[in-house]
Amino acid sequence: MTPGSPDPPTQYSLQRQQEVAFHIQPYRGRNDQSVHDNVKYIIDRYGDHGAFYKYTSSTGKIVPLFYVYDSYLTPPESWSEFLSPSGSHSVRGSAYDSIFIALIVEERHQHDILAGGFDGMYTYFASNGFSFGASHQNWKVIKAFCDSNNLLFVPSVGPGYIDTSIRPWNNHNTRNRVNGRYYETALQAALNVRPEIVAITSFNEWHEGTQIERAVPKKTLTRVYLDYQPHGPDHYLELTRQWVEQFKREKEQWLM
Repeated sequence: MTPGSPDPPTQYSLQRQQEVAFHIQPYRGRNDQSVHDNVKYIIDRYGDHGAFYKYTSSTGKIVPLFYVYDSYLTPPESWSEFLSPSGSHSVRGSAYDSIFIALIVEERHQHDILAGGFDGMYTYFASNGFSFGASHQNWKVIKAFCDSNNLLFVPSVGPGYIDTSIRPWNNHNTRNRVNGRYYETALQAALNVRPEIVAITSFNEWHEGTQIERAVPKKTLTRVYLDYQPHGPDHYLELTRQWVEQFKREKEQWLM
């Protein structure tokens, strides 16, 4: 997700590869009951698929993990009916129990996420400073809140951000890639708080300048696409690979 995007893409986790975690976007009429129904449908249909991402919970149970985008649009007392053990249609302890990660935008959302019964929070936006949650300088504070309340903190990183081709008014949220240094700075900020999961936003969002997939020079009559020169087409995939390996090494040290 990047500032103002109506169609947030998938979260790509550094923890595992080639598995899919569902990102539940807003839609007309979305509420705690409809998300309950969505989760039930997804697990019934895809729960046994080898590519369905599963997470080992604090209790040792292996369960699906769902990101809930714009979770703040539904009040915490409604989410708690779905996510708290005493809720009227709770999934806790059932075959549909999962890890549910809410979006933190404003500072107050920390308390709403906790009250709603979520298992953690993610920051999503690729533009550093766009929101309280997306500001690298706030990640230590957010992580401390999560640690003290037994919540997961999932910092989200991106290689840069520029969406002025579709939002000409949003230039102030542009973040230059600086030949990969912006990406690495974000990744280092994420690892500094010792998270369980780091999410990358995104893989192929060309219209918002957050792509990390292969890129070669390309232009049309109306647009010049950004590429990774002077680096090669795989520059950001290679950086991602390097940081995944570093993340794995550091996690092993944290657990010692």
